Order: sequence, then C-alpha cells, then structure tokens
Amino acid sequence: MNIEQLIDTYSDYLYRIAFIYTKDRLAAEEVVQDVFLNFYHKSDQFEQKASIKTYLVKMTINRSYDYLRSWKNKKFAIFQLFQPYEKGAEQIYVEKELQGEVTAAVLALPVKDREVLLLYYYEEMTVIEIAELLQLAVSTVKSRLQRARAKLRPKLSMEVMNDE
Repeated sequence: MNIEQLIDTYSDYLYRIAFIYTKDRLAAEEVVQDVFLNFYHKSDQFEQKASIKTYLVKMTINRSYDYLRSWKNKKFAIFQLFQPYEKGAEQIYVEKELQGEVTAAVLALPVKDREVLLLYYYEEMTVIEIAELLQLAVSTVKSRLQRARAKLRPKLSMEVMNDE
C-alpha cells in the first residue's frame, strides 16, 4: 500500500485518536501529519509484526504524548490564558461537540484513563490487544479500565441528577 492509500484509509481514524489525546483540532492534525511523514521516511523499519493500522495507531499515540510534553504545547496553553481570542465557526462547532455529557466527562480524565476507555469502547479492542498496543500488563489495563469507569460514574450520575 502506498502512502496516498494509507492517508486515504487511516487519516480520519488517526485524527480522532490524536484529538482524544490532545483535545485540540490543530494539534491533532499536526500529529497525524507527523505520523504519516515519519512513516513515509521510515517505512523500511516497519517489521510487519502487527498490522499497519496497529503500527500507525501506536505512532499516533506516541506522537500525541510527545506533543503533550512539548514546550510548544505548554507555551500555547500559557498564551491562551492571557490572550483572549474570537472563536471561529469551527471552534464553536468543536466546543458544542465536546459539551456532550459523556464526551466531556471522558475528556476530563487523565490521558492514561482516557486512552484505555477509547481503545476498549470506541475501538472495540480487547484487553489483551490494548495491553499489546500500549506495552502494558493485562492486569494494568484491567485496573486502568476499572479506575476510569469509577472516575466517570460520579460525573455522569451528577449530570443526570442535575437534568432532572
């Protein structure tokens, strides 16, 4: 499969994963572009031990973590605190999407909890597949899932009670 076919096939999927980590549309686009660029330059390192989709997902997760740790991200967050800006139509749309009860609650979780929920419920991966992808013990994935559910339960229960 050439790079154009990979981009057509997986770009939207990888964008959604990157967005869950970064919570920023532009950062997610940047992460996906970096993933495809790095894959293009280093495709000979792909050993085909896993599917190409799994490999690209792992690259996206790693690149998202890199972005979250980067000075660029921290500087942008600090800048946003002091710099008021007008929201564009896209930003307003994204914010409305994020206002859903479950989405907002999930995005409020720490990355470690958010990623296992995303992979388990959204990507419908098994605990074993998640453990392999994230290079964790199966018991660690299970406990992260349990912890994430426990953190979500009171948030979602409060939202339902406030609506009644």
